Amino acid sequence: MAMTESAVPLRTPLFRGERRLRIALVGMPNAGKSTLFNAVSSTAPRTGHLAGTERAYGECTVQIGFDEASVIELPSIGSLYHLGADDLPALKFLLWGDERPPISVHEPAGPPAPFAPPDLIVQVVDATRLESHLELTLELSQLGRPMVIALNMMDEAWDKGLHINVKALEKLLGMPVVPTVALMGQGISQLFTTAVAAVRAAASPLPQPPSTHICDSLQPLSQALDGPEIHAAFRVPHPLLLTQVAAGDPYFQDELRQHFPQLLPRLQQLRSEAAGKLPRPLEEELHADRHHRAATLFEASTRMGAPHEGRGWRYWLDELFLHPQWGLIGSLTVFAAVLFVVFEVSAWLDSVTAARLVEALADWQPTSTGGVIGRAVSDGLIGLVGIVVPYMLPLVLLLVALEEAGVMQRIAFVVDRGFHQIGLHGGVAVPFLTGLGCNVPAISAAAKVTSGRERVIASVLITFVPCSARSAIILALAGKYLGGTGVFAIFALTIIVVALMGRLLARNRREFGPGQVQEIPPYALPRWRSMLAETWARTEDMLTIVTPLLVGGSVVLAVLHQVGADTAINTLFTPVTAWWLGLPAVLGVPILFGILRKELSLLMIYQALGTFEVGTELDWVQITTFLLFLTFYIPCISTFAVMLKTIGRKDALVSVSLSVGVALLVSGAVRLLLEGVRVFSA
Repeated sequence: MAMTESAVPLRTPLFRGERRLRIALVGMPNAGKSTLFNAVSSTAPRTGHLAGTERAYGECTVQIGFDEASVIELPSIGSLYHLGADDLPALKFLLWGDERPPISVHEPAGPPAPFAPPDLIVQVVDATRLESHLELTLELSQLGRPMVIALNMMDEAWDKGLHINVKALEKLLGMPVVPTVALMGQGISQLFTTAVAAVRAAASPLPQPPSTHICDSLQPLSQALDGPEIHAAFRVPHPLLLTQVAAGDPYFQDELRQHFPQLLPRLQQLRSEAAGKLPRPLEEELHADRHHRAATLFEASTRMGAPHEGRGWRYWLDELFLHPQWGLIGSLTVFAAVLFVVFEVSAWLDSVTAARLVEALADWQPTSTGGVIGRAVSDGLIGLVGIVVPYMLPLVLLLVALEEAGVMQRIAFVVDRGFHQIGLHGGVAVPFLTGLGCNVPAISAAAKVTSGRERVIASVLITFVPCSARSAIILALAGKYLGGTGVFAIFALTIIVVALMGRLLARNRREFGPGQVQEIPPYALPRWRSMLAETWARTEDMLTIVTPLLVGGSVVLAVLHQVGADTAINTLFTPVTAWWLGLPAVLGVPILFGILRKELSLLMIYQALGTFEVGTELDWVQITTFLLFLTFYIPCISTFAVMLKTIGRKDALVSVSLSVGVALLVSGAVRLLLEGVRVFSA
């Protein structure tokens, strides 16, 4: 297959490591700031309280393309003026971060937060209450830092008939405005991409000075404050310092009194003279002017109309896949479709491919060593066909089609918070679903969307997802002898074990990967050429890694059987099979060599017990115990080989140890529990 190369433009400077950006999320109450933060946060965001307050902040590192950013969610704030003791540290952080100016050194509480000042401010705005939020925008623009507006809840504004001209608002404010629906993940990727571009361009908002009559009255006060010693002491942009002093802000007045006592009387006199030139008290005049300018911006960039009607199919699909509650139903629908492919379509494909090959070779029973090896090689190749054609290709092709259609990205966004509980992101939803067919391509897919600690956790947990071979054994035995309740209980226990193992692994590994900005692409019709190319890319490991192992495993198994090593193996495994699991000792061979050819485990069980009627040799407790052990035991040697490639020898061996330990612990504990229930109910 010809290799193709593509060039990706690398924008500089690159913000990574110690040079990563610092982005502050700011907004009024109920604007959706926390929803936005949670949508991009890492699996373990750091939290704390602003110094001297009970107001909490959150911080996490977020991956934005090739760049990284430290995103800090500040407590909600309604204004930058006349702040109380709990709100003032938020302003101090926006101004100085942990780099305190001379006027703040004496404060006992220390810096408001242990972070450098932000490189950019993202103001989260409720689009349905745009006018009131624009007042805070005008105040934030005086900080002199690059800004981006996250115009959130655009769907609700749309429902109310509020038409917002985003381009006009951008031009009036001189800063990017990005429409978002944070609750449904829409616009978030564009928001953070725009934020990075704004920092690279060093684009600060357009100056938004007060009205002319206020500027004229404040001119003498402005000149008095425009001294190098004052600016060096406060390190505050001059327009903000002027407005704070003119408004009589207690904090700035107190700092002037402490550090510039000789200048304060003159400043108070100039402030009084400015107030005398205005029809209202200076503080009221400043607030009224700010309110008027916000209203003017609102009127220039919006219009009211009738609520939008006529929902299209894209809207209803988003309601199904992205809604906080309905999205779970949409995800379960896709999950059901995947199960249908695995257990219905794949079963039919198996009957017309691998099953016919097995039937064709059924009469070939060689006795010579060469013939046995030849038959083993044939069995290995048939096993490859039995995995790839019925189970792997249809499942991977279906998932690739759902990705190209834009469905899987929406599912990943909805389940992201749930996966955070086990130290992962929602992007691993696709590999986990792939694991229902085969763990090999699932682990390869997980390696492409994760890194570091998350890659290890995802790879380990995927080994506990019942692949088609293990599911077939569960359905064949549990479905026949334990009923639907037994099948459901085994799969439910699998989910519980995966969740508990994820929490345990996430807690024990202290290195946390960055959060991910998940893009919600538009719906699109999948294209066959790209689908087939991506399917091949995800399954080619089966030829390069798995095929030799399947064939080699079949040869080893056949040779051991040929030389009569079965009895020795069963005796060696007696402490596990008979003593701990309470199973017949003859099941030692299926347990051991199930790791070579998991899809042959059921056949080996029949051969070991000497009958296809397993219920005549095992009771319901033994069947349950054996199925649980087989479910959590090492999936197969092919899976182990792929783990060696993706996470390294050390973590792959740890995964094997965990699989064996969990299989022994869970199956043994359930066996003891069921034995107790049986004795108690007898």
